[in-house]
Amino acid sequence: MTPPPPLNTPPPRIPQYRLDGPPDAPVVVLGPSLGTSMDLWLPQLPALTRAWRVLRYDLPGHGGAPSPDGPFTVEDLAGGVAALLDRLGIAEAAYAGVSLGGAIGTALALRAPERVASLVLCCTSPRFGDPGPWRDRAALVRREGVGPVADTAASRWFTPGFAGAEPYVAMLRETDPEGYAACCDALAAFDATARLGGVSAPTLVIAGAEDGPTPPHGHADRLAEGISGAELVVIDGAGHLASAERPEPVTEAITAHLNRTWKGRA
Repeated sequence: MTPPPPLNTPPPRIPQYRLDGPPDAPVVVLGPSLGTSMDLWLPQLPALTRAWRVLRYDLPGHGGAPSPDGPFTVEDLAGGVAALLDRLGIAEAAYAGVSLGGAIGTALALRAPERVASLVLCCTSPRFGDPGPWRDRAALVRREGVGPVADTAASRWFTPGFAGAEPYVAMLRETDPEGYAACCDALAAFDATARLGGVSAPTLVIAGAEDGPTPPHGHADRLAEGISGAELVVIDGAGHLASAERPEPVTEAITAHLNRTWKGRA
């Protein structure tokens, strides 16, 4: 089995986060995708905060969070989440993440299985394709800013008929170029395919049926096949940001999974 890359010492600090929901309820951590902020999860927040304490965070350079001090890996970001849980005195939590946020959840579940009680991987992958295009995108953003990738984001993230893309594209336009580029470099280097058998948390994999960046075949199915006992749910009429485009079925799938595996406050 290929060992994971080492964590930076110390792991990148996550300075920007928010807690919502009953203070005495079990905690659910929500990880955002590349180019979005913690507000990506707003459609799910009312349902989740009825029964769980919800911890959302922003990636480096996203949502107004500071730009990173240097390069990092997905495993480093997982270390940052673990350090945030330590700072908040949270010993164990469920974790749900979209795209890059899902990869961070996979890395966290591998590195600190005792911290992850339940796992939801939404529109994500154990490996996000060849590294070259990610490094090319990082170079483009460092050279020209996030404008070129924001101009094409709606077609990457959503199906052609979706009319609500603009708030999410606006998140990308407000993202710091270096923060976005550094996340692209992290995705280029990420490959957990050979390590998925080490994920012990009960896992739900959610895929958008029309997801272009991480389609069900070759991405979601590899997660579901590689993680013992994982359940795969494919959401019809949804692209890459399925939680935004089809919030109702995604929310239902997440809450049902959490109710089975990480029971919230009644």
